[in-house]
Amino acid sequence: MKITELLKKKMTLSFEVFPPKDAVSMDRVLDSLSHLYQFKPDFISCTYGAGGSGAVRNIDLCNVIQKSKNLVMPHFTCIDSSKEQILSLASKYVDMGIENVLALRGDFPAGRDNTGGDFSHADELLGFLSPQFPQLCFAAAAYPEKHILAPSIEADINHLRSKQDKGAQFIMSQLCYDVSAYDRFMERIHKTGITIPLVAGIMPVFAVEPTMRMTLFNGCSIPAELAAIMGKYQNDPESFTKAGMDYTVDLIHRFISQGINGLHLYSMNKWKKLTQILKAAGISN
Repeated sequence: MKITELLKKKMTLSFEVFPPKDAVSMDRVLDSLSHLYQFKPDFISCTYGAGGSGAVRNIDLCNVIQKSKNLVMPHFTCIDSSKEQILSLASKYVDMGIENVLALRGDFPAGRDNTGGDFSHADELLGFLSPQFPQLCFAAAAYPEKHILAPSIEADINHLRSKQDKGAQFIMSQLCYDVSAYDRFMERIHKTGITIPLVAGIMPVFAVEPTMRMTLFNGCSIPAELAAIMGKYQNDPESFTKAGMDYTVDLIHRFISQGINGLHLYSMNKWKKLTQILKAAGISN
């Protein structure tokens, strides 16, 4: 099923997982998924490894998710990929019965400032793939507070419009802790003629260091209320985790109250604390 069909009917719930490094790690990922399946997610997105690595493990994990009768959406990047390799991978996904793909530029490998492939940006990848694979539903990424490399929010939104024009059928947002910034982003993209659905991405708050790392890496702001939690509990990890989880529950409620098309949670291949958050937020089946 194409995710766009689900988005027409309901607010979707989805999780992101990443490919394991080895067989032991695969078992841990599958165990985590087995617990997350209780919430009847509408789809699971599956990343590449850092810098575009792990394409084979991506395929293996997607295949397992498919066999579990859950809808999977693999990430598809430009990193180190020629046109021939891109066509081959897309054909493999189609042969596996996959109908949804998230088209991305991808993060540059360490020490690099380019993709090393035939395409430099996601809109180029979409323009190449979408005419050749009309059976696939393509998603694109968005950055509510601007991609860290974009010269301006206007330039970034224009690039997002290009993704829509070249075949993206819905949007997945990067993490955003500032709901007001997300609202302003929604107003701006609608004024630019972007009409496809947008699924909101949320990174749960569990620990200070990962939260700081992800916000800095993605150029995201830390709202005053989250900064206060960090300041108050920076030397008390247990209390920070509890306060961070409560903050995440409230964040979920605030996003849902804005009428989002879908809720996408970055699971980090963990399930226990995420399960507690979802239940506290009233999301259960």
